[in-house]
Amino acid sequence: MRRAAPLLVVAALTIALPISTTAGASSKAGPLTIYAAASLTEVFSAYDTAQKYNFAGSNVLETQIRNGAPADIFASAAPANTQRLFAAGIVEKPVTFTANRLALIVPRSNPAGIKSVYDLRTKNAKLVIANPAVPVGSYTRTVLKKMGLSSVLDKVVSQESDVKAVTGKVALGQADAGFVYVTDARAVSDQVTTIRIPAWAQPRVRYEIAVVSRSSNKVAARAWIKRLLSTRGQTALKNAGFLPIPKASS
Repeated sequence: MRRAAPLLVVAALTIALPISTTAGASSKAGPLTIYAAASLTEVFSAYDTAQKYNFAGSNVLETQIRNGAPADIFASAAPANTQRLFAAGIVEKPVTFTANRLALIVPRSNPAGIKSVYDLRTKNAKLVIANPAVPVGSYTRTVLKKMGLSSVLDKVVSQESDVKAVTGKVALGQADAGFVYVTDARAVSDQVTTIRIPAWAQPRVRYEIAVVSRSSNKVAARAWIKRLLSTRGQTALKNAGFLPIPKASS
């Protein structure tokens, strides 16, 4: 019996080792790589500084992920981008996590004298918008169509790759006006004046987020999204000017 005891101990350790090793590997996982819409730059960076971010237009991020970019999570400013990847099996089922609104911004000096969106029709203004493949560019065209102002697209002097580029050009006075998200206007409120777009002309701006199927850190990625949907995460988004998760359409 005395000789058998050490053997039992060794056997027990042998069985336990794989479990211990696996747990250790999981606990040493590095930061998540989160690909997120440019409009989420300030809020995500402040909300969780421990993760790695790649901010750009949602259409660009979609293409990068489709081509094998090493992302763990994809947060898009429009459902179309996440839903296409979900249909292709590239991301897990997306969920809506916030919403936004559009606004027109002009430089503080307002050289074109724009006081309302309708002034774009009569003022000699240099307008900058995002290209139609970018969510904010598509939303912009929806606003103009609803307000009967599609003709002002003739005054567009440049079409940018994401909302930050539009915001930057107006803030620097390189354009007389631009359409951006309310949250982006807020980030440069000391450099621009925000002109409200009526509620009836607003597009349905809904953000979706999903875990990338090829991620090697899915458990942590799912947990991160769960935290974003929690009271703490939603409060951070609200404080940055984002809207609550919209109710599903009936």
